[in-house]
Amino acid sequence: MRRARLEFQEGNERYMSIKSKVLAAAATLTLVGGVGAAGALAASPANAATASCGYGFAERCINIYNFQFGRNFLLDTFQQGERVNQPIILFQASNIDPAEDFTASDLVVKGRPMTVNELQALDPIFSPATLVQYGYDDVYEFQYAPYGVDSGLCVGVKATAGQGEPVSLQPCGVSANTVWIVDRADTFLGGTVPLINGSNANFTHPYVLTYPAYGYPTDRPRPQLTVTELQTYSNYPHVAQNQLWGAFIGPVR
Repeated sequence: MRRARLEFQEGNERYMSIKSKVLAAAATLTLVGGVGAAGALAASPANAATASCGYGFAERCINIYNFQFGRNFLLDTFQQGERVNQPIILFQASNIDPAEDFTASDLVVKGRPMTVNELQALDPIFSPATLVQYGYDDVYEFQYAPYGVDSGLCVGVKATAGQGEPVSLQPCGVSANTVWIVDRADTFLGGTVPLINGSNANFTHPYVLTYPAYGYPTDRPRPQLTVTELQTYSNYPHVAQNQLWGAFIGPVR
């Protein structure tokens, strides 16, 4: 799931539709964690997306990584396939691999990210359970944008989120299946967070973006990401490491 803010017309209070791809634009990434964690992420010289995707005026590429494997492996579209149902994996970070080019659309209201409650008021797509527990959390879509060209396909699930449902490219802006909720209540070290799929209907253990247990990004065949129930613990670490996600912006240096 790098948040920078688009210039917004002062006083504009019109809610932008879920189909609008308004990308966050500012110097820090508030996609993950609080202000301090966001600043730490943005300040890092870590690298990822292609230069063509890089730092656009309205949209900047976002580089999503898993806490378990760190920033050397990034969210990736398997074999650069630009088609519905193409698997989403993790792959070695590279500045020449367009499969790692994604943009993050935060749905914007009054110049700030839209929350679950605000999007629901505009377009009722969330379950009551999700509204009760996560109504004040921010929502995003992650669009595949090889070399900076939006594909209209976003990271999501084909069917309603359920245990082990594969994560793949799906049409953006159509349903809650491509919406991801930042679970700030479970923010972990470095500002990493669980990302709840918008089609979730589980109140206590929501379905979150997950790297397969016992898998490794260099395995063959490449392990495909899934959504699984959030695994929490009473002690350290509070959340399973393969369910914690961070992000930073910009091309590889």
